[in-house]
Parts: sequence; C-alpha cells; structure tokens
Amino acid sequence: MDELRILNEAPVPAALESLDERVLSALAGRQREASAVRRMMAIAAFVSLGGGFVAGSAIVPPAVAASPLTPLIPATPLAPSASLDSR
Repeated sequence: MDELRILNEAPVPAALESLDERVLSALAGRQREASAVRRMMAIAAFVSLGGGFVAGSAIVPPAVAASPLTPLIPATPLAPSASLDSR
C-alpha cells in the first residue's frame, strides 16, 4: 500500500500527459491512410475492368479454325457417339 501512496503523490511526467494526443493522432493518421488505400484500390479495379472491357470489345481478332489437338491420330468420319448408335 505504501508504494501506491508514493506513486499517487509523485508528479506526472510531461511525456505522459501528451501520450494520449500522440496515440490518437497516430490512429487518425492510420485511418486516413486506410481510407486512401481503399479509394486507390477501387480506382485501380475500375480502371482494370474498364480497360479489359475496352480491349475486349474494341480489338476483335479474326476468327481462325482450331487445329486438331492430337495430330497423330487420324480423323474419323463418325464421332464415337455416332458409331455406338444401334439404328
């Protein structure tokens, strides 16, 4: 109990009085940074989506027939499902 009485009678350091202000200002700064990051991410997403939309609709490549996936197997005139048909 004597230790608590001694601490109660001791003067408060000057750095301790400004501690709350420093902590609250640091928290406010972090909140501002977080909101700025969210805005920048939203802008980046819209720019990316808009660029993809413009590139996908403005630049249309000509249609090209696909080559067979397995060039070593000869092409059969009937699909496997047609050769299994019992009619």
